[in-house]
Amino acid sequence: MSILVTGGAGYIGSHTLIELINQGYKNIISVDNYSNSDESTYARVKEITGVSVKKYAIDLTDKKSCTRLFEEEKIESIIHFAAFKSVPESVENPLAYYHNNLGSLVNILDCCREYSCNQLIFSSSCSVYGNSKELPVTEETVLSKPESPYAQTKFFGEQILMDAVKAYSNLRVIILRYFNPVGAHKTGLNGEPASETPNNLVPYITQTAAGLKEQLQIFGGNYNTKDGTCIRDYIHVSDIADAHILALSYLSKMDKQIDILNLGTGNGVSVLEVVKSFEKVNNLSLNYAIVDRRDGDVEAVYANNSKAIKLLGWYPKYGLEEMMKSAWKWQLHLAENN
Repeated sequence: MSILVTGGAGYIGSHTLIELINQGYKNIISVDNYSNSDESTYARVKEITGVSVKKYAIDLTDKKSCTRLFEEEKIESIIHFAAFKSVPESVENPLAYYHNNLGSLVNILDCCREYSCNQLIFSSSCSVYGNSKELPVTEETVLSKPESPYAQTKFFGEQILMDAVKAYSNLRVIILRYFNPVGAHKTGLNGEPASETPNNLVPYITQTAAGLKEQLQIFGGNYNTKDGTCIRDYIHVSDIADAHILALSYLSKMDKQIDILNLGTGNGVSVLEVVKSFEKVNNLSLNYAIVDRRDGDVEAVYANNSKAIKLLGWYPKYGLEEMMKSAWKWQLHLAENN
C-alpha cells in the first residue's frame, strides 16, 4: 500500500515528503505538474534523506491521467496539497483557480471511490475564516465571507469533502486549515521555491535582503491593528509537515468520518513584527515601504490550535526567530547554487 502526496514538489509537500521518510514510511508516491514548483525539488529531498521518491508528472485536473495513476499504484492514503495558492493571482484569474483547485479534488475523490482509497488529508487554509470577528478562530468559528477566489476554492473544497463522506461511508477525511507557513528545512537545503515575483511575505523579505528586489512593499498600514499592518499566524513549514505525519496515524483510529483541525501557533504577529524579527536575527536592514492595501487580504487572523494539540499530540516547535533564520539560510543556499 502506498501514500500519495499530491503537489509533492511544492513547498509544504516537499517538507512533508522529508518527514514521511524520516518517520520510516517506505511506499511514498509524489505527483506534481510543476506549475508552482520544479522537479529539482526531489534532488533536494534525496540530499536531505538519502531516498529517491517515486514521482509522476501529472496534472490532476486531467481525469484520464489521474485514473491511470490509481490503476498503476495501489494507493491507501492521500495527502492532497496540489493547488494554486496566490491570493492576488486568484483575484486576477479566478477561473483558473476554480478549475485547478476544485477540478483536481473532484477527480481524486472519483478515483478514491473507484479504487477503494479511503483515507485523505486535505490542505485547507485559514483564509476560509475571512474577516472573522472572533479571534483567535477555532474550528467552530462561523466562517465569514471569503475575501478572495483562492479562499473560496478552499471553502468549496471543504464543502465537497463534507458531501463526499455522506455519500461514501468508507471515506475518512481530515481537513487541516493552515495559517501562514514560513521558514525552511533546518539544513537550509530546502525551502519555498524561488520565484521572480513572490506572492508571500517571507520570500519577498529574503529576496529584498539579498538585493534581488529593490524594496519590500507592505500592503496596508492603516488596518485596525497594533501597528496598522495585517496580523497573521506564522508557523514553521516543518511544524506543518509534522502535523501531517500525526494526522495519518489519527486517520486510522478516528471515530468520525471527517474532522477539521487548525494548524497555527496561536500567536498573532503583524507584518511589521515579521520584518523587524528578520532584521534582528540576521543582523540586516531591509528597505521597505508601506503602500496601499491589496485586494483579497483580511485584516487579522490567528489560530486557537488546542484541538490539534489534543487530538494529534502536535505542538509547534519553532518560534518566529527560528523561522526567519531558516528562511535566510535557504536564501543564501539559493544564491550559492545559482
